[in-house]
Amino acid sequence: MTARQHGGGEAKRRGGGALYTPEERRRRDASPWTIVQAVLAPLQFLVFLASLALVLRYLATGQGEAAAALSVVVKTLTLYAIMITGSVWEKVVFGRWLFAPAFFWEDVFSMLVLALHSAYLVALYGDLLAPRALMLLALAAYATYVVNAGQFVLKLRAARLQAAREAAPSGALAAA
Repeated sequence: MTARQHGGGEAKRRGGGALYTPEERRRRDASPWTIVQAVLAPLQFLVFLASLALVLRYLATGQGEAAAALSVVVKTLTLYAIMITGSVWEKVVFGRWLFAPAFFWEDVFSMLVLALHSAYLVALYGDLLAPRALMLLALAAYATYVVNAGQFVLKLRAARLQAAREAAPSGALAAA
């Protein structure tokens, strides 16, 4: 079964491509993991921004290699934390640890993000790449992270629009 076929029946069950069924929304709203994700996502973004600045500084000046390397490790650990707790959240809300139809493509791309961050750790601790190459690998990991974060921001927006549609009187949003 292809991913499109996998998600197609799910979209029909949800009714017109809705992100959450009423029961999934109830589980999402009741889960403490929703709050954990809401805290970890902006925290990870702040760690990313600090690390990006340190990596770019190292690449531009050759200074601060240790700080840049440590910052990428911290960024990777925050990524692992959000991936693990996000998987638990997905299990609670959708009944699957990963690749629930509503977040299938976000999860697929998350695997690439995770692979590149993990490759950085392997290369760093295995002394497999020169410092500059390590930082370029970190930038590649960060580029995928930005795309993935964008996917999740769009999904959050879709969830908010769905909630607004469901809360509005029939036809009120069409007139707006």
